[in-house]
Amino acid sequence: MQRVTIHAAKTHLSRLIEAALAGEDVVISRGSTPVVRLVPVTKQTFQIGLLAGQLGTSPDFLASLDEDELDLCEGVGR
Repeated sequence: MQRVTIHAAKTHLSRLIEAALAGEDVVISRGSTPVVRLVPVTKQTFQIGLLAGQLGTSPDFLASLDEDELDLCEGVGR
C-alpha cells in the first residue's frame, strides 16, 4: 500500500494514477490521517434489450378499438 500526503499527491498525481491502474492500493493522507483511497473506475458495459423476449408482448396502443370498447370509453349504453 502506498500512502502519500495531499501535497505529494498533487505533485505526483500522474504517477499515483498509473499505480492505482496497475492494481496498487494508493491512500492519500492529511497529515497522518488517511482520508482518500485512489481506485480505478471499472468500465461497465451497457446492453440494450437485456430482457428481450422475457417480458411478453405489450398492447398496441395505436390500434383502433372495436365498437364495444369504444362505447365503454365514451360512456354509451349505461
